[in-house]
Amino acid sequence: MTHKQFVSIIIPTYNRSKLLPLTLDSFLAQDYPRDHFEIIVANNNSTDDTQEIIADYCARYPIIRTIAEMRQGVHYARNSAAKAARGEILYFTDDDMVADRSLIEEIVKVFDLDPLIGSATGRIIGRFDVTPPRWVTKHLTNHYLSLTEKDKPEYLVVSRNDLVFSCHEAVRREVFFLCGGFNPENTDGVWIGDGETGLGIRIKQAGYKFAYTSKSVIYHMIPESRTTLAYLMKRIGNQGYCDAYTEYRSHRTRRGILTGILKRNTIGTLRTMSFTVAKVLLGLESWRFLPARIVYLHNKNRYDLTLLTSRTFRQMVEIDDWLKSDA
Repeated sequence: MTHKQFVSIIIPTYNRSKLLPLTLDSFLAQDYPRDHFEIIVANNNSTDDTQEIIADYCARYPIIRTIAEMRQGVHYARNSAAKAARGEILYFTDDDMVADRSLIEEIVKVFDLDPLIGSATGRIIGRFDVTPPRWVTKHLTNHYLSLTEKDKPEYLVVSRNDLVFSCHEAVRREVFFLCGGFNPENTDGVWIGDGETGLGIRIKQAGYKFAYTSKSVIYHMIPESRTTLAYLMKRIGNQGYCDAYTEYRSHRTRRGILTGILKRNTIGTLRTMSFTVAKVLLGLESWRFLPARIVYLHNKNRYDLTLLTSRTFRQMVEIDDWLKSDA
């Protein structure tokens, strides 16, 4: 008989008291055995009535418990909840997600296929508050909205390459702690790192694989505000910070920073904008990607200049194990 693994479902939350009950109800309705999973809600300084909602659920359902994370940032909340978790499998999601009943059952199965599978994910489907504009359905129903690409037909994929979004990610406990947890992203308005990207890099470097199964399904609730040019510019702009962080950690030298700035502001800018214009002309991207890519380049420059001039910031960026850090 196959061992039924204990799963810790980790949900960081910040000021989404209207959506959080939908997320919690969907995980309470899982067809996975009740004595084989727990739900940990990490309240990350919510100022609405989120804490009252959490307290009510904890009182009614013993499998739900909560922690408070005072450092602002979703990955701080995830890491702290992971340290409090009991699960052999740590499952991470967000407070704007609704799980299919078989989500946990299906995602846990893939870990039995290969002991080297360190992280697994499944299908993410968008639920839009309003009908999105055509350019959004054509160009953003993918990683830009943390959704599974429409043309991904495979039932199961096992790969050496990262396939995972942290809103629908299961990780073996020992792998998560071996690899130092999530890097922080936006921390109270200051962008530091690359989140699940950094964790994925370390999982790969440690020799583990990634898996995707289309049978583990979750729905991402997407507000109208994420179907605008402003959102796209912010989303791709934040990617600039993320990529600058990842690039610096690959060399960790001031010389490497200067080389990156020089390349980016000469041939790099020309290449990026030329590719974007070509994609727009071919109908592969909306014209809205043009200003978004300008913000991307600007933010990479800002980040690199901060790295270049602030030793304290460089030291923070060089932290490898955020589970052991108080930064």
